[in-house]
Amino acid sequence: MADESHPGNAIPAEHAALAKEVLRGAKAGSLATLLPDGTPFASLVTVGFDLDGAPLLLLSKLAVHTQNLARDRRASLLLVADSAAAADRLADSRVTLVGRTAPAADQEAARARFLAAHPEAGGYARFGDFATYRFETLNGHLVAGFGRISTIPAEMLFGPAGG
Repeated sequence: MADESHPGNAIPAEHAALAKEVLRGAKAGSLATLLPDGTPFASLVTVGFDLDGAPLLLLSKLAVHTQNLARDRRASLLLVADSAAAADRLADSRVTLVGRTAPAADQEAARARFLAAHPEAGGYARFGDFATYRFETLNGHLVAGFGRISTIPAEMLFGPAGG
């Protein structure tokens, strides 16, 4: 598959591997949703991962981002490698996932996967206003420093299921 950031070239295998590494290490990220008037709205969320690697979010229906998703499922999720050694945060590798969210089909299983990554959320995860959402990725945009930028399709990030 060609990549717009590498015209006429295939996506470098190292870019897909680096993007997967960022995803595997992520614990939190910025979720961008759309307000009723179409204005972007970003918020901090914690993230877990389903068995196929798809991001899972535990969201309260009281939160602005969840209300936005109820109207329009389109969203972006920015995940940054946790590199405490980096003096410049812009030097950290990051992946912006582009896609849609939906309540997880199996709430119990998704909640268990999320809580495995975030046991501290156990105190509120069963409140009636919380549900687990699955981020259905269309593609991811990797930025990992000069010359290491690629838009990567979901199947290269998560396997055949597409995330």
